[in-house]
Amino acid sequence: MKPVPHATSLRRAPVQRRSAERLTRILDACAELLDEVGYDELSTRTVALRAGVPIGSVYRFFGNKRQMADALAQRNLERYTERVVERLKESRTGDWRAAMDAVLDEYLAMKRTAPGFSRVDFGNQIPVGSRQAEPNTRVADRLIGLLSAFLDRSPDESLHRVFLVAVESADSLVQLAFRLDPQGDEAIIAETRELLRAYLARVLDRTA
Repeated sequence: MKPVPHATSLRRAPVQRRSAERLTRILDACAELLDEVGYDELSTRTVALRAGVPIGSVYRFFGNKRQMADALAQRNLERYTERVVERLKESRTGDWRAAMDAVLDEYLAMKRTAPGFSRVDFGNQIPVGSRQAEPNTRVADRLIGLLSAFLDRSPDESLHRVFLVAVESADSLVQLAFRLDPQGDEAIIAETRELLRAYLARVLDRTA
């Protein structure tokens, strides 16, 4: 079992394997319950019951359910990063279209299948139902770290701006797609892909 990344919202980072496994169970339970009952009905007590741990174990890591949701969002980002990295290993270095497909496809896959992801994704929807800009900046920064070497580009201010615009645009359109269809409206997703290709081609093909 892989250790859980140390989220900033953790009161105390797990040190021993047993503690890390308990934290994983807590976050898994949080994700499941978010899908089942929603954020408003979520509580530290129900998470403890679902995870099969004492309530004190939950409070050892988190002061409240908001901190749990934040930690789940951080774990989502780490898992998403791993999935994109695996996809990039299959792609030819420098092919930004393949990289863009990996970034979008893996997000869509998690949106459809990862427990709790549709509620909190990378933290953009915490408090649940809101839309915040700061997590998109974090996602854009993470993608820059992953893709600048793959694309053989310098991670300069211009590339950061391009990725932030792409992430913000894709985020808004994907949310629209999933409002229209629980599995994501395919026509909107296709339009999103075309929009990203056109925008990134203007920037990345010109500097190739």
